[in-house]
Amino acid sequence: MDVPATVASHSVEVLCQDGFTLRGRLWDPAPGTQRVEATVVIAAATGVKSAYYHRYARFLAESGLSSFTVDYRGIGDSKQPFATARRARWADWGVLDLDAALRWVMEHRPEDKLLSVGHSFGGFGIGLAAHSRHVHRHLSVGGQHAYWRDYRPGHRAHLWWRWHMLMPMITAAWGHFPGSRLGWLEDLPRGVAMDWARSKGNFTATGRTAEQRGKMQEHLAHFCAPTLAVTTTDDPYATPAALSRALSYSPLAHPHLWELRPEDLGVPEVGHFGLFHDRFRTTFWPATLAWLRDGTLPLSDGAEPTAAGPQC
Repeated sequence: MDVPATVASHSVEVLCQDGFTLRGRLWDPAPGTQRVEATVVIAAATGVKSAYYHRYARFLAESGLSSFTVDYRGIGDSKQPFATARRARWADWGVLDLDAALRWVMEHRPEDKLLSVGHSFGGFGIGLAAHSRHVHRHLSVGGQHAYWRDYRPGHRAHLWWRWHMLMPMITAAWGHFPGSRLGWLEDLPRGVAMDWARSKGNFTATGRTAEQRGKMQEHLAHFCAPTLAVTTTDDPYATPAALSRALSYSPLAHPHLWELRPEDLGVPEVGHFGLFHDRFRTTFWPATLAWLRDGTLPLSDGAEPTAAGPQC
C-alpha cells in the first residue's frame, strides 16, 4: 500500500463486546506535521470494504485529522471466521462493531475529539452504537437504511427486484449472499442480506430481541452530535425522504441537509458511491473537512460554526 510521506498508517485489531475481532487501519499525520487533536471514525456502506475509504482517510490525515477505518464482521479483513460472521445481523454492525471502533478510539486517543463519517448504512448506523453519544460531530453521506419506498422514482422497481427479491432468494440458497461472485458489492452475512431485503420504515424492527430493539431505539435517540447529512440529486437510494426517515430516529442531532447536484461538482453524475472517489479531492472533500474540523457549513458565506459538540 502506497502511503504519502505526510501520513503514517498501521493496522489495528479491535475486540467487540461479544468477542469477535475486527480489523481496521489507523491513519495519522506523519510525525512532525501539524495535527488537529481529533480522530475520525469512518463507517462504511453495506457490502463495501473499508479499503474503499482509504483515499479519503489519507486526505483527512494529510489535512491534520487522524482517521480510523474498520471492516464490519463478514466484510474484507474482518471476514474470518466467516462461520461466525455469517450469523451477523445488520444491527450488529452498529451495536457491536461500530461501538467497538468508537470505544477503541476513546481508549487509545482519550484527549482527542471523537468525530465520525458514515456512508449509506454507516451514516445511519453510527447512531446504533452506545458510544456514539460521545461523537463530537458527524458527517453522513447518503445515510439511510434502504427502505424501498424511499428509493428514487425511476429506479425503485429495478432496485426492489435486485435487493428485495433476488438477494433474499440467492441468500436462502447459498446460506449467505455471494455478492463478490455476482459483482454486486461484497459477500454479505445471511442476516445482513435478509435485514436489507426486509427493510421497513421502522429499522429497529430488525433487532433480534425486544431488549436489543429497545437498546437500538435508546442509542439512536441519544445520538446528539451535530450532523451534516449529504446526498446528491442522482443518488437512487439516499433521496431526501430516505435521509429524513433515517435522521428522524435521532432528533437531538439537529441535522443540516445538503443536497448536491452533479453539476455543482463539475461532473455529469455522482450516484450513491461517487463522493468518496478522489476526483472530488479538491471540491467536495474540503467542504467535509471544514465541517468536521470547525463545524463550518458548506455554501454558507460568513456562516457561524455550529455548536461545538454534542448537545444532549
